[in-house]
Amino acid sequence: MLSLFSPLSHVHFSYDVLLQPVFLHGLSGFLHLLLLIAVSLSWVRIKFRMRVRVESEEKHDNSLFKTTVCCSLGVSAFSFLLCLFNYSCWYSSGWSEEKLVTLMDLALKTVAWGVVCVCLQKEFFSSGEKRFSFLFKAWCIFYLLVSCYCFVVDIIVSERGVALPTQYLVSDVVSTCFETKGGDTVTPFSYAGILSHLSFSWVGPLIAVGNKKTLDLEDVPRLGSRDSVLETFPGFRDKLETDCGAIKNVTTLKLVKSLVVSAWKEILFTAFLALLYTLASYVGPYLLDDFVQYLHGQRLYENQGFVLISAFFCAKMVECLSQLHRCFRLQQVGLGIRALLVTMIYSKALTLSCQSKQGHTSGEIVNFMAVDAERVGVFSWHIHDLWMVALQATLALLILYKNIGLASIAAFVATIVVMMTNVPLGSLQQKFQKKLMVSKDKRMKATSEILRHMKILKLQGWEMKFLSKITELRKTEQGWLKKCAYTSSMTTFLFRGAPTFVAVVTFGTCMLIGVPLESGKILSALATFGILQEPIYSLPGTISTIARTKVSLDRITSFLRLDELPADAVEKLPRGSSDTTIEVVDGNFSWELSSPNPTLKNINLKVFTGMRVAVCGTVGSGKSTLLSCFLGEVPKISGIVRVCGTKAYVTQSPWIQSGKIEDNILFGKQMDREKYEKVLQACSLNKDLEILSFGDQTIVGERGINLSGGQKQRIQIARALYQDADIYLFDDPVSAVDAHTGSHLFKECLLGLLSTKTVVYVTHQVEFLPAADLILVMKDGKITQCGNYSDLLDSGADFVELVGAHKKALSTLDSLDGAAVSNEISTLEEDANVSSTQGFKEEEASKDEQNGITDNKSEPKGQLVQEEEREKGKVGFSVYWKCITAAYGGALVPFILLAHILFQALQIGGNYWMAWATPISTDVEAPVDGTTLIVVYVSLAIGSSLCILARAMLLVTTGYKTATILFNKMHYCIFRAPMAFFDSTPSGRILNRVSTDQSALDTNIPYQIASSAFIMIQLLGIIAVMSQAAWQIFVVFIPVIIVSICYQQYYIPSARELSRLVGICKAPIIQHFSETISGASTIRSFEQQSRFQETNMKLTDGYSRPKFNVAAAMEWLCFRLDMLSSIIFAFLLLFLISIPPGFIDPGVLFQSGLAGLAVTYGLNLNTIQAWMIWNLCKMENKIISVERILQYTSIPSDPPLVIDENQPDSSWPSNGEVDIQDLQVRYAPHLPVVLRGLTCKFSGGLKTSIVGRTGSGKSTLIQTLFRIVEPAVGKVMIDNINISLIGLHDLRSRLSIIPQDPTMFEGTVRDNLDPLEEHSDEQIWEVSENGENWSMGQRQLVCLGRVLLKKSKVVVLDEATASVDTATDNLIQQTLRQHFSGSTIITIAHRITSVLDSDMVLLLSQGLVEEYDTPTKLLENKSSSFAELVTEYTRRSNSSF
Repeated sequence: MLSLFSPLSHVHFSYDVLLQPVFLHGLSGFLHLLLLIAVSLSWVRIKFRMRVRVESEEKHDNSLFKTTVCCSLGVSAFSFLLCLFNYSCWYSSGWSEEKLVTLMDLALKTVAWGVVCVCLQKEFFSSGEKRFSFLFKAWCIFYLLVSCYCFVVDIIVSERGVALPTQYLVSDVVSTCFETKGGDTVTPFSYAGILSHLSFSWVGPLIAVGNKKTLDLEDVPRLGSRDSVLETFPGFRDKLETDCGAIKNVTTLKLVKSLVVSAWKEILFTAFLALLYTLASYVGPYLLDDFVQYLHGQRLYENQGFVLISAFFCAKMVECLSQLHRCFRLQQVGLGIRALLVTMIYSKALTLSCQSKQGHTSGEIVNFMAVDAERVGVFSWHIHDLWMVALQATLALLILYKNIGLASIAAFVATIVVMMTNVPLGSLQQKFQKKLMVSKDKRMKATSEILRHMKILKLQGWEMKFLSKITELRKTEQGWLKKCAYTSSMTTFLFRGAPTFVAVVTFGTCMLIGVPLESGKILSALATFGILQEPIYSLPGTISTIARTKVSLDRITSFLRLDELPADAVEKLPRGSSDTTIEVVDGNFSWELSSPNPTLKNINLKVFTGMRVAVCGTVGSGKSTLLSCFLGEVPKISGIVRVCGTKAYVTQSPWIQSGKIEDNILFGKQMDREKYEKVLQACSLNKDLEILSFGDQTIVGERGINLSGGQKQRIQIARALYQDADIYLFDDPVSAVDAHTGSHLFKECLLGLLSTKTVVYVTHQVEFLPAADLILVMKDGKITQCGNYSDLLDSGADFVELVGAHKKALSTLDSLDGAAVSNEISTLEEDANVSSTQGFKEEEASKDEQNGITDNKSEPKGQLVQEEEREKGKVGFSVYWKCITAAYGGALVPFILLAHILFQALQIGGNYWMAWATPISTDVEAPVDGTTLIVVYVSLAIGSSLCILARAMLLVTTGYKTATILFNKMHYCIFRAPMAFFDSTPSGRILNRVSTDQSALDTNIPYQIASSAFIMIQLLGIIAVMSQAAWQIFVVFIPVIIVSICYQQYYIPSARELSRLVGICKAPIIQHFSETISGASTIRSFEQQSRFQETNMKLTDGYSRPKFNVAAAMEWLCFRLDMLSSIIFAFLLLFLISIPPGFIDPGVLFQSGLAGLAVTYGLNLNTIQAWMIWNLCKMENKIISVERILQYTSIPSDPPLVIDENQPDSSWPSNGEVDIQDLQVRYAPHLPVVLRGLTCKFSGGLKTSIVGRTGSGKSTLIQTLFRIVEPAVGKVMIDNINISLIGLHDLRSRLSIIPQDPTMFEGTVRDNLDPLEEHSDEQIWEVSENGENWSMGQRQLVCLGRVLLKKSKVVVLDEATASVDTATDNLIQQTLRQHFSGSTIITIAHRITSVLDSDMVLLLSQGLVEEYDTPTKLLENKSSSFAELVTEYTRRSNSSF
C-alpha cells in the first residue's frame, strides 16, 4: 500500500500508466474473457452432469434471475451498439492500439454478458437456493470496483484537461451502475445485489416498515439457511463428534477448532476486510506531510492537489466500506457461534445423568446459555484484533520512519512498553472475571430455586429472609465486580494516555538525536499516533474479552464433558419382537455410584405383554426408583434391563409445560379428534375444561401454576394415554385426586383404554392392588415379595403389614353409624353402573341452580399468562434520568463531564502547540526552542492523563453504585410482589432480567451513556479545530449534520423495537430451557428429545432474527453517515487546495500548520461522527435493559408485612377460630370468580377436613386464608381479627402449612426444617436441588417437621399425606393429634380415612359450600354428596376392579 501511493507524490511515470485508457480497457477485456471462459466451462460441466428434474419439484421465485437477465441483456445490447458506433466513427479516421483494445473490450462485453444472460435464463450456474454462485458474485464485486476506478480516472483525467471520448465515460458509467436485485420471504441479505450488499440497502424495507408501525416479530424476515441453526447444527455436531469421538471427550481447543471450521469462509473474508481497512487507514497519515508541503507551496507536478484529494477520498471510502462489512460479518459469525453453543448446551442438558444434574442446577445451566454462550458469540467481533494490532503497529512505525528516521525506534520501544503493561492487568482481569462468574452462578442458582418455590416462601412468610440470602450472594458478586471495574479503569487510564506517552518519547528522542521537527512531519506523526491509539486502547479490552471468553469456553467445555445417561443402560427391543415387555436380570442400581449401599438390590423381574403390575411399599422403599430403572434413568451397577416397545411415563410430581392444555395433551402428536375426546372422557377432564374460560385453549402458567394438583395429574395422564405407547409407567397416579375421580381414572384408564397394554403402576392405595396381575412389594430397595393379591395375603408378611394398616384406617368407618353406612352401600350398589362422576356433576348443577348461579357471559375472562410487557415508542427521558441520577443523585456526573472536557482541551492544546511551535521546513526558524517545545507538550500531556484518571475512577464509582441500587430495588420489588405476579409471569422472564439485563447494567450501560457524551465533546473539538482553519466548512457541515440527524431519527424507531424484540425473544429460550431441565426424564421416556431440540433451535433462530437485523440496521446507518462525513472531509480538502498559491503566507507559520492540523483531525471525522451516532443508537438499544429493570421496580406490591397500628398480640391466635363471611375470590381482575360467596366457621381446637371434587376451590380457600389471594368480596376472621387488616408477616408467621407440593431447598436437613434459624442444631444431611435425592413422601415428612417446630395454633394440611403410604399416613395423623390437640387443624384430603378422623367436614362444589357438618351426621343423610364419596371409597376398598 505504501509503495502504491508513493508515485502519487513523487513519480509521475507509473501514475500515468494507470490512467491510460489502453490499460483500463485491456484490463476490462481480460476480465470479461475470464468470465466468458468460466461461464462456458460451467455450462459444459452442468450439461454433462444434468439430471432429469422431477415435475413436482418445488418451484422457486425467479424474480431475482428475471431482473438479472434483463440487466445482462441490457449491458450486452448497449456494449454491442457502442461497439458499432465506435467502429463507424474510427473506421475513417484510422486505427490505433488504443482504439483496437477498446473495440476488443466492447466485443468481449457483448459476448460475455450475452452468454451470462442465456445461462441465467437456464439457471445453469445459480446455486438453486435463490442466490448466485459464489464465483459469479466475487467476479461482479471485483468488476464493480474496477468500473468505479475507471469512472474516477475519467474524472481525474478530464480535470487535468485531457479530452476523453464521450464513449469512454458513458461505458464506465453503465458498467458502474450494473446491479442485481430480487425479493423473497427470507432475509433479503440472502439474495441482495452487489450494490445492495455494499450499501446495506437490503435492510432498508424493514427500517421503512419500522417507521410506519411498531415492529413485531412477524415483520422481521427469517434467517437464510446459512445463518439458521436448524441448518448448521447437524454438521457442526458431526464435525465435533468426529474430532472428539464423543461429546464428553471434548476439550476447549477442539471446541474452538470446530467453531472456527463452522465459519471459516466468513472468518477468512473478514480477515481480508480487516487487512484492507488497516492499509486504507494509514494512507491519510502517510500523505499528510506531502499535503502540508503542498499547502506551503511545494508542488511537485500539475494537479498534485487533486491527486492527493482523490487518494485521501478513495482510501477513506475503502476504509469505511471494509470496516462496516467486517463488523457486520463478524456479528453474523458471532450469532451463529452463539446459536451453536446454546443448542449444544441444550442437547447436553437433555442427556445429563443424575449425578451430573445434581452438580449443576437449572440456574447454572441457564447461565451457560444466557451469559457464557453470549460472551463467546460477542468475542467474534474481536477475533482479528490481535494480529491487526501487530500490523497497525508495524505500518505506523514504517510511516514514522519515513518522517522522523531513527527516532521511530523510540516510538517502537514506547509502544512495546505500553503493550507490556497490559500483561499483569490482563491476568488480573482474567482472575477477577472467573471469580465474578462463579459468584454470579451461585446467585442465579439461588434465584432460580427461590422463584421455583416462591409460593411456599410466601405461605411461610420467609421471602424477606431469602431476599437477604440473595443480597449476601450479590455482595460477594459486587466485590469481584468492583475489582473488575477498577482494574478496567486503570487500564483505561494507561491506554488513553498511551498515544500521548508515545508522542512525548518520540519527539523527545528527536530532540536528543538531532532529528529536525517540521510541522508536516509532526502532524503526520500525530495522525499516526491517533490511529495507533485505537489498537493500543482496544488491546486491553481485547485481552480482557479473550480472558472472559476463555473462562466461558472452559465452563461450557466442563459442562459438555459431564457424564451422560449411558445409552446401553436399557436394551431396547423393537415393538412386537418379544412377549416379554420388561425384563430385569440381577439388577443393582444406585443414584450415587460411590455409595456402598445400592438404592435397588438384586432385582429380578419379568413382565409380559398386557400385564398389569402394581408396586407398593412404605415411604422410601424404592418404588419410584424401580420405574426409573426401566427408563434407564438410574445408574446401573450390574445386571440387564430389557424393554420391548414404546414407553409413556406419568411422574409422581406432575410436569406440565407452559402453553395450551391441548398442546400438553397432544405432546407433539397430530390431532385425532375422536381419540382426543376419548382421552378427555377417560381422564375426567371435560368438566374442568367447561369451567375454564378458554377450555383446552387455556394457557397453563409455569409448572401448571393455575391448575389444581389433581388437574395437573390428570392432564399428565391424558398426555400419556394419547401417545398410544406399548408400556405405561404410572408413579402414584391418583394420589392427588378425590375418591370419585380416582375410581373413574382407574376404571377408564388402567382397566379401560389400557386394558391391552402393559401397565406398571406405583400406588399407596391398597384398594387398587387386587386388579393387578402381579404385585411387587418393596422394602429397603428390594422386591421382598411378588405375586397376585390373594397369594400375597396368604404368604407375605410385608404385604400383610401394608394391608393391615389400610384395614386399620378403614376401621374408623366402623366406629361411625355402621347401619347407616351399610344401608347406603347396599342402596348405592344397586345403581353401581351409573358413573359416580356423572352423579356428582348433576349434584353440582342442581346446587348451582339453587344458588341462582348461571353462566354469566359478561364475566371478565382472560388468560392467566399474558404476553410479556413491552414498552413501545421512544425510550422515555425518565429512564435515562433515573439511571444517571440513581447514584448520589447524579452529583458525580458534572465532574465526569468536566474531567473529559479538560482532557479534550488539553489534548487539542498539545497538538496545536506542536503544530504551531515547529517550523514548516528546516530552512525556517522555529518560534520556540526545543526544550520549551517539549516541556510545554509534556505538561499538557500529564494534565490530560490526570483528567483521564479522574474521569475513569469517577465513572466506575458511579456505574457500580447505579448497578447496586437498581439491583436492590428490583429484587425487593420482585420478592414483595403478590403471588399473582409469579403465577402469571414465567420465571424465564424474571431470570432474563436478573441475569442478562442486570449483567448489561453491571458492565456496559453506564459506560455506554458516558461514552456517548464523551464522543459528542470530542466531535465538537474536531469541528472547532476544522472551523479555525476554514470556517467555510460550516456551509457543508450544518446541512450534513441535519441530514445525519434525519437519518438517525429515521433509523431509531426500527432499531429500538428490534432491540426490544431481542429482549422479549430471549425469555422463551430461558423458559424452555428451565422447563426442559425439570422435565428431562419425561421427555426422554416419551423419546421426544429431537422435537424439543428442534423447538429450542427454532426459539434460538427467533432470537437471532431481530439480533441479525439490529446489526444490519446499525451498519445501514453507519454507511450513510460515513458517506456524509466523507463529504465534509472532501469539502475541507477542496477548500484548502482551492486557496490561490501564496494566500498562505510562508511567514505566517501557524496558518499552514493549522490547516494541516485540521486535516489531521478531519481524517478521524467520519470515524468519530459515525461512532457518535452508533453510540447514541447503541445506548438507546442498551438502555432498554434499564427500562426492563425499572418495569420490575414498579410491580404492584403485596400489602405491608407489618402494620404497626393493627399489630396483633404475640399470643394471637389464642383460640384458632376461623370465621369466613361471604367470601368471593378471583385470581386476577381479568379472570372469573373461583370462590362465589362462601360462608362458614371453623371452631377453635377442632380438626376440619375440606373435601370436594378436583378444582372445586379447596386450595383457593387455603390460599385466601394465607392472603396469597386477596378476597374480592367478604372477609376472613381469625379470633375476631380481620386478617385483611393486619400485616402479612404477622398473619403468615402465626399460621403453619404443609403444602400440596412438598418443597425442599438445597442445603442441609437442618436448613430445610428451620430456614429462619430459630431453633437448635440437628444432624446435618446433604440435600440436592429441589430435594431430588429424596422421595416425595420423605420430602412431605420434612415439611411436617417444619410444622412441628413452629407449633402454631392454626395448622393447614393441603393434601399433605397424598404421597405417603397408609401406615405413614396413620403415623402423621397420630402425630398431629398428639402435638396439636389444642390447635385448629384444617385439612384438604382425598383419603376418606383421614377425613373421617375429623371433627367437621366441609364439602365444596364449584366454589360454594355444598355440605358442612360432622362426618357422622353427613353419613346419616343417605343423599348427601359426602355419603356418596365415602360409599365410593368403601366400595373401591372392598371390591376388586
